[in-house]
Parts: sequence; structure tokens; C-alpha cells
Amino acid sequence: MNPVGVMQGRLVPRIGDRIQAFPWERWEEEFETAKACGFDSIEFIFEADRSDENPIYTSGGIKKVRGLIDKTGIPVSSICADYFMEHPFFRVPEEAKKESADVLISLISMSSQAGVRLIEIPCVDQSAIKTEEDKAELIKYVSSALPAAEKHGVAISLETSLPPLEFRELIERFNHPLMAVNFDIGNSASMGYEPGFEIKTLGPFIANIHIKDRILHGGTVPLGEGNADFPAVFKALKGISYKGPFILQTARDADDAGVAKKYLGMVRNYIKEYGL
Repeated sequence: MNPVGVMQGRLVPRIGDRIQAFPWERWEEEFETAKACGFDSIEFIFEADRSDENPIYTSGGIKKVRGLIDKTGIPVSSICADYFMEHPFFRVPEEAKKESADVLISLISMSSQAGVRLIEIPCVDQSAIKTEEDKAELIKYVSSALPAAEKHGVAISLETSLPPLEFRELIERFNHPLMAVNFDIGNSASMGYEPGFEIKTLGPFIANIHIKDRILHGGTVPLGEGNADFPAVFKALKGISYKGPFILQTARDADDAGVAKKYLGMVRNYIKEYGL
């Protein structure tokens, strides 16, 4: 059965009005909560704020993370590198692009010490890919990190709002086995993409799936209340024999841990129903 993990910060109270943020005060306790809820892993957040202090980016932090993994049996399966939404590889000065590439290389090296095998680069919202020049710059600077990815055995996945055929063409241009796709069910629904065609098109490259629901051209809502067609998604995933993980990145709730456990059950029921 496909493993089901949870996005970091979804099992503790939210920070201010932010939907997603690194939970500085309570990140360590989330490992125990994830275990108690029945999750298989945690996806860490690496954001621009205090990035040089993030435990997945420091030697002391890595030691703590490894200790928590050993204690709970909950691995850090992947990293959602929101850092690159504020520091993208395009539409910024040359020095800024080089600095982002250096951060990606360091993140690959450091996080691999905690067993991380996938780093996701979000190219959505303010960091969305808009032009051919954006694509060329992204390919150039992300490719500069691929030797480090090879050395440490870490794949790099992109999350974009591009139409499926255009997204696949972008990944193919990297021409590298460690370049992959992060498929976000809610974001796809918000864009109005047809999930069967999208998953079939991107199938060979999908390494990770974010579970959430969104309204067409709108925001995140509780699972089942938006435009995400979950039966169609899981049927299509069965069609490509998807074996990878699912990560809950769902709408926030007053009882985050309680609702996450509920959503975990829903996802596992879909996995069982569609024979993944």
C-alpha cells in the first residue's frame, strides 16, 4: 500500500493566519503526533524565513531529526522547499539565481544526511513559470544542482501550474532521471485540468502527490468540498501503477491533528478501493 505522510505543521496549531509555515516552537513533537495518528512520514518545510536555522539545514538540527526518526519510526520522506517561491531561479538578478542554486545544492547535501530522498521546488503563485525564458533559466540553474543530487541520491521534483503537456515537455528537457513531478490534486482542480489526462501525461515522472481540495479558480477547502475529483484521480493513478507516497497538505481546522487523522482514513480508503 502506498505510504501516506503529512505536511509539516499540519498536526500543530497554525502560525498566525498562515496556512503553511515551519512550526518553530513545536516541530519536534510533531513526530510523535504523526506516529499516534498513524502516518507513515512527514514532509518537511524549508522556507525563506530563518532558512539558515532550519533543522534540516544544520548539523545540529540533522542530529535532532535523526534522533526523532529513530525514536518514532517516522521518516522525513521529502522537503517542500517553499524557499524557492521567494527566491526563484528566474526573473531575478544573476547573483540571486546563483545563490538559489547554491542553497539547493546545500539543501540536497544536508537533508540527505537525514534520509531525505526528494526535494520539491514549487513554481506556483508568485514563482509561477510564465515565459520560455523562465523555463530556460530554471533548467540552467536547477541542472547545476544535479551532480549533487546524483552524489547523494536525492531526486528533485517540480510543482507547476503549467498545462500537462507543457509540464511534461519541461521535465523532459532536463533529460535526467532524478528530475520528477510533484502532482498536487487540489491545485490541478483549481486550474480546471482533467485529472485522467494530466496523470496519464505526467505519469512516468510523478514522484510524490499532495492531497488537498480546492475550488475551481479558488482556494483550499476541506476534502470533498471542492472541485477535486478524487475517484477519477485514484482511478488514473491505478492506471499508471503509481507506487509513490501521498502527502496530506489539506485545509486547516481548529482541530488540526483530529481532522488530519480523518483525512488519513479517507485517503487510505481510496488507496484500498482502487487497489493501489
